[in-house]
Amino acid sequence: MPRDTYSQPHLPDPVLEPAVVLELARWFEPHVEAVTAVDETGGEARTYLIDDRLVFKTQRPHRLRPRTSLAKEVFFLQHIAQHAPDLPVPRALGYGHAEAHIEYSLLTRMPGAALLRTTLSLAQRVEVARALGRTLRRVHQLPQLPLAESGLLPVDRDAVDVRARFRELLEESAARIELEGKPWTLPLAPRAVAGRALAALPEELERAALHSNPWHEHTFVNPDSGTYIGLIDFGDAYISHPSFDLRRWRSTEERAALISGYTETGPVSADFRQAWRVAQIAGSLAAIANAPDLAPAALAELPRLLSSL
Repeated sequence: MPRDTYSQPHLPDPVLEPAVVLELARWFEPHVEAVTAVDETGGEARTYLIDDRLVFKTQRPHRLRPRTSLAKEVFFLQHIAQHAPDLPVPRALGYGHAEAHIEYSLLTRMPGAALLRTTLSLAQRVEVARALGRTLRRVHQLPQLPLAESGLLPVDRDAVDVRARFRELLEESAARIELEGKPWTLPLAPRAVAGRALAALPEELERAALHSNPWHEHTFVNPDSGTYIGLIDFGDAYISHPSFDLRRWRSTEERAALISGYTETGPVSADFRQAWRVAQIAGSLAAIANAPDLAPAALAELPRLLSSL
């Protein structure tokens, strides 16, 4: 998997003046009037809200890394707009470069709020997961050749590459759990759990263009009703097994709802189901290794997942 190395960490990261943002945005939307907010919560991008309805996104110069790309996000969103225009994702209105080290895109704003910043009941989160599953299935069913041939998305070219991605994810999490003494109650050691999961992977491993991280920070909901609105941020997209887009949802109820929504329009293969079981184990190991607040539930879930292989 690509490492997060930043190619130009020495560069300054200035906040653009509103006049500059509006001048660039007017190439694509001539009648914009004002920058109404600046959002600093993104890691690699800074976003400027325009007229409370558009998002002007800039690549932060010192956070430029190989796996994140505004050009890739715009291409992916334009591809969705062409082949699945009703999908609830932002619309890409423009992309360009200005001066040295200013790369930008202009997108429509997703209404609502990120699930991460809302408080919903379990029942509401389950319904959000189900709706997201429907969205992801349609994303994965888009025509794949233009995305693969764009040169913008990192590609796992065959089942060998996909298996290597699974191996790295499983083994790195297991090693960290052991080396750092993370809480562990299973009779099998973490590396043994990783090995059992890898051994269970099917020979055939399909591939599709993935969002990369359709979890709570990128899934938008209505904060009042708790209903699903849509999915943002395709800048880390890559091509690999579709189960990698499903693994970050970690509660039993949410995972069940996610795969239920994913399969509403048609079943998945037995090989897909098996890879999805392995992906859930990978997600649980990653939670134990990296997220103390999620670790107890992930640890409790592992025996059931192992028994399902």
